[in-house]
Amino acid sequence: MKGLIQRVKQASVTVEGHRLSEIDTGLLLLLGVEREDGEAQVQSLCRKILSYRVFPDDQGRMNRSLQDIKGGLLVVPQFTLAADTRSGTRPGFSSAAPPDQANELYLRFIASARAALGTELVGEGRFGADMQVALVNDGPVTFLLEV
Repeated sequence: MKGLIQRVKQASVTVEGHRLSEIDTGLLLLLGVEREDGEAQVQSLCRKILSYRVFPDDQGRMNRSLQDIKGGLLVVPQFTLAADTRSGTRPGFSSAAPPDQANELYLRFIASARAALGTELVGEGRFGADMQVALVNDGPVTFLLEV
């Protein structure tokens, strides 16, 4: 399981002209699910993302987590994060989870994040949809986390 997090001042996701979710200060998470992923990966990545220290403390050091600042989390399913890009000029997707498995684990991730942060702080995209994601990247600060 892979999670690309971006520290944001604000972020939103829109489908067919309808804004599904938006957050203010927090993290935009692009979530990629691979074939071998299961509940253990969901829980491990969720814990890591919620506690990963990417927000500045009073001295300006990245020393605070999403939980510390009570920030928002916008979770967007990102099938292409599971791509194999090691060779050639076209990505391969053999390591990506099948859609049913990926959607189930995506929904479990959202449920875990909401249980930890509260429903009002966790927004979501729509699995399998053509989404438009808007963000104001803060820093920019971007990390790829894998479990």
